[in-house]
Amino acid sequence: MTAQQLYEALADSRSVVAGVAAPVDGSPELPGEEREFDLRMSRRMASVEQLLLATCRDVPDPRFADLTGHLAAGGGKRLRPLLVLLGAEFADRERAGVERAAVAAELVHLASLYHDDVVDEAATRHGAATANRRWGNRMAVLGGTWLLARTAGMAAGLAPGALALNAETADRLVAGQLRELAGPLPGELPIEYYFQVTAGKTAALLSMSLRMGALQAGAPPETVAALVEYGEQIGIAFQTADDILDLAPSEAATGKERGKDLLAGVHSLPVLLALEDRDPRGARLRALLEAGPGSRGEDWHGRVLDLFARSRAVERAGELMHERLERARKALAPLPPLPARGALDALCDFVATRIA
Repeated sequence: MTAQQLYEALADSRSVVAGVAAPVDGSPELPGEEREFDLRMSRRMASVEQLLLATCRDVPDPRFADLTGHLAAGGGKRLRPLLVLLGAEFADRERAGVERAAVAAELVHLASLYHDDVVDEAATRHGAATANRRWGNRMAVLGGTWLLARTAGMAAGLAPGALALNAETADRLVAGQLRELAGPLPGELPIEYYFQVTAGKTAALLSMSLRMGALQAGAPPETVAALVEYGEQIGIAFQTADDILDLAPSEAATGKERGKDLLAGVHSLPVLLALEDRDPRGARLRALLEAGPGSRGEDWHGRVLDLFARSRAVERAGELMHERLERARKALAPLPPLPARGALDALCDFVATRIA
């Protein structure tokens, strides 16, 4: 994905990175510092994309290059490498290895998707066949595992602490997935359980990306700490927004099947809030959720989606998402007023407008 495509994907008028090589026709010229930032991010994202595609296909046996490069070739927003580059903006952004760090962060993400699609028995991703559908589960698992191994090799050549960070993030990802499959512990509050799972499944990678970029660029500890906290909070907000969009009234607004998580039996945040709701007006929705997706005598899926459209649970989930976004903005406060900080702040706006 080019920086221009990233610009179009992440916002309507201004990109989160602003990543355009020239102003859109009819738009005003950007101030000098922001203009330079835009050009730099455009150049660096293009360089990261080339390195990513080459790395994913650089396997000892060329017969497997299509497998290991399958998801990378399919595109994506490349949010994680973008965050690495933004993290590096707060120190020596041109230090060697920053773009390799960006590729390493995306490789962890891609590897997790190979494994997720096997676990979920997914047939498509972004409109294309998944690796497990094309090559089978065993090959897909091995493809994802190879990408993880390649990530470790890249991290070993980066700044001190990068390899340990890579291992820590992989640990959090797997732990989050395992906890989601196993459910909460006896006596554990469901909402707290949800946020812990989300911290592992989603926030860990965003936090890692910012931290990786800052470490590689030699940022001071207080800057790294601020970026890590931002990444944790924006990651939870991102996942909460996805949960809400899964129940969106219009499938056309998201391009995804409505209620996919519902059918899979995933207890997303709105579902957990609806199950906790003791208001008599939510009794029917609660009863259907407790019965589960196997009870489809009365079009279980459609009835649940209709009831969610009038449920307080979705509104409450949105409030909790905005609380996380406010925490993310607060984490940015100690950072210098660079264009990169403005981009991270704009990312909060983007997450908020996804469910508006």
